[in-house]
Amino acid sequence: MSARNSISLSALFAPLRSGSERQLTLSILRDYGIVVTFCALFASLALSSGVFLTKTNLLNVLEQSAAVGIIACGGTLVIIAGGFDLSVGAVYAVSGIAAAQVANDHGIPLGLVAGVLFGAALGLGNGLLVTVARVNPFIATLASTMMIRGLGLIITGGFLVTVLDPQFTGLGRGQFWGVKYSIWVFLGFVAFSWFLLTRTTFGRHVYAAGGNPEAARLSGVRVGYVRAVTYVISGLSAGIAGVIVASRISQGQADAGEDLPLTAIAAIALGGTSIFGGEGAIWRTVLGILLLALIGNGFNLLGVDPIYQRIFEGAIILAAVAIDAWSRGGERR
Repeated sequence: MSARNSISLSALFAPLRSGSERQLTLSILRDYGIVVTFCALFASLALSSGVFLTKTNLLNVLEQSAAVGIIACGGTLVIIAGGFDLSVGAVYAVSGIAAAQVANDHGIPLGLVAGVLFGAALGLGNGLLVTVARVNPFIATLASTMMIRGLGLIITGGFLVTVLDPQFTGLGRGQFWGVKYSIWVFLGFVAFSWFLLTRTTFGRHVYAAGGNPEAARLSGVRVGYVRAVTYVISGLSAGIAGVIVASRISQGQADAGEDLPLTAIAAIALGGTSIFGGEGAIWRTVLGILLLALIGNGFNLLGVDPIYQRIFEGAIILAAVAIDAWSRGGERR
């Protein structure tokens, strides 16, 4: 082959090599950019505010992140499996109502358990809508949100459900070793979700169901079953979060948690979990939650107008989703 032909072939394949290298760089940025961003923000806040590194402030950040963090872990499983859950805010609210109502009528322990189980049952309903009825996940969970909110209004009559027994606040306000129970529950659910996703056969099936459902079915994976279980876990996570917050404020209300779905999805996207399914990790979702919490905490400590916080968070989320799309080379599903 002549030198001229070699040069021509090299020029022909150069764009392919550069495109592949660019996608690899974007993929690395998607997977580990959250680590760099989190560390940079943490260091900046530590240097700019003398209050930031205090134990009280850091525990406060974790406590404020606990409820949405639990929900985001459950949502990560759903999205990796190829689903989407917009109903977690409504499930969170109604689970808190159920916990308060049952606690008033039948005792506090039964109330707390009932609230969590009610959330899991609502998650199962979503899973059946998506897998058995084959309704689009976005439409199914959007419709179920309206129905669940309506159920909450029917149960409460539009009023707050207050629990007067001070023992009901034990879960939401109690402490162990100087750390709130809500933080311990958050850490426990993170560990549970991580173990389920990375150390079990079910976790491998979750990735397979979201990555290539047809190939997964041919390999013997029960895709519908796997996706339905992820919705149950998502409902369970929302139920736990709703019970914790209801215990903290000693009441349940039908309009609670309206912003929770968007915040949870934002944290999941920031953590590099692909909205197309098949890719993601619990630890990165946790960093996404903590990053959003640090942004809010930092803006408060530095006295920055909250309006700019929303703009900043929105820009970060758009960048995370764009990097995910670019790293796939414009792939469509």
